[in-house]
Amino acid sequence: MFIYIIRRLFQTIPVMFGVTLAVFLMMHLIPGDAAQIMAGEQANPEQVEAMREKLGLNDPLYVQYFSYIGNAIQGDLGTSIRTNRDVTSEIFTSRFWITVELAIWGTILSVILGLIAGIISATRKYTFADTSLMIVALFGISMPNFWLGIMLIYFFSVNLGILPVAGWGNDWKQMVLPVITLGTGGAAIIARMTRSSMLDVIDQDYIRTAYAKGVSDRLVIYKHALRNALIPVVTVVGLQFGGLLGGAVITETVFAINGLGRLIINSITMRDFPMVQGTILVCTILFVFVNFLVDITYRLINKRIDLN
Repeated sequence: MFIYIIRRLFQTIPVMFGVTLAVFLMMHLIPGDAAQIMAGEQANPEQVEAMREKLGLNDPLYVQYFSYIGNAIQGDLGTSIRTNRDVTSEIFTSRFWITVELAIWGTILSVILGLIAGIISATRKYTFADTSLMIVALFGISMPNFWLGIMLIYFFSVNLGILPVAGWGNDWKQMVLPVITLGTGGAAIIARMTRSSMLDVIDQDYIRTAYAKGVSDRLVIYKHALRNALIPVVTVVGLQFGGLLGGAVITETVFAINGLGRLIINSITMRDFPMVQGTILVCTILFVFVNFLVDITYRLINKRIDLN
């Protein structure tokens, strides 16, 4: 296990290098002059040139890139062009944790609903319950987040008035609609994956042997079938969580949540290169860490998996 952890940590280095390089180059290909934005629209050419020199934009791209990487390793992600505040502080003060909390609750909802629906569908194959749940799952996958969020606001907030229209964190009621909006699509995917994986496992010889020995249905389903069917489901959950971190932009916009997604969108609009690079780098690190935890979870679910 220890050797595997060390090897995986080393494997993340080229991933991080590739992501930072891609983001760095894309930010410099976007039209717009960061020095002009920071100096102001009324700045004369001399002031713009002085700002460009201060930001190091006159240096070759490779010098700028390695300077950025060196500072990032020390925790310095630069200064925001838009707010003139430290990027690291701006990200981790509140916005990052709001998005992570939203993604965690959305993932929890997805896992609970998805596993329940998938188990029911697999154990009642081709019945009315199975067909109904898979149709609902199909609708869950097909519905755009922004449409679902607007419909939930219209029904529960505007018509019934029982839940807030927007916001996050001040009251548990503010969390209900954003979490449902974000977690519905993931629940549908997990439900279909759980059903498919469990159907493959249920047809195995050892499951029929367990039934032949008189083992109860509940023990067979939850100890033997579900546990062995969880490997692909855990993979999907890990990818879903990483996707929710980046995909929360729409949900945060609909419900006016000041999370990391809205910060990225505003920074791209304002050509705030340091902020965009910093937020994407942080999201990448978290995504790599989540996938690392997923690999460790494989061994916890099935002791026969050799990570070394």
